Amino acid sequence: METKDYLRILVEDIHSCVVATIDENGHPITRVIDMMLYDEKGVYFLTAKGKAFYEQLMDQKYISLSGIKEKKSISLSGHVRNIGHEKLEEIFEKNTYMQKIYPEGTRNILQVFILDKGAGQYFDISNPSHVTRDSFTLGDGSIKPSGYFITSACIQCGKCLEVCPQKCIDCTMAPAQIDQNRCLHCGQCEPICPVQAIVRR
Repeated sequence: METKDYLRILVEDIHSCVVATIDENGHPITRVIDMMLYDEKGVYFLTAKGKAFYEQLMDQKYISLSGIKEKKSISLSGHVRNIGHEKLEEIFEKNTYMQKIYPEGTRNILQVFILDKGAGQYFDISNPSHVTRDSFTLGDGSIKPSGYFITSACIQCGKCLEVCPQKCIDCTMAPAQIDQNRCLHCGQCEPICPVQAIVRR
């Protein structure tokens, strides 16, 4: 799938996400925020000017969010910016429940934000014996490789495959290869390797 597909899942299927910022004491703080719209530029949400969340967004210009529905989750972290009332009418047209929360004449306090640069991860455990994982970027965000990788020191003994919960290691290749889209990042394979060919990034 492409970034737009993951944003559609985030906005239309999951919709309500736990969003994290940092409070005035340097501690993480979370709240549930609805993701209202998405397009090729990013994902949109809003908040009221009177909230601490608004102040944190303006000051930090960065959030991390996670949402889950029916064993499919998306996490996304990145840069946010205030776009004022841009997209506000479109948000209210698409999310009609908002019209009862903020009737006409009470919406000026709301400010729209866009998350327009970042990196995300999709994780699907709806089929527990065959999980799916993928990474995606938004804007000019970048993905840092993470998880476990097998180096050229591999002797193809197969011990890693024996302990892998998802059996997602191909030991017919030299070196053996971990299917990163199915790996749980559990680390079972690393200590079992007799030649320390498995490394964590």
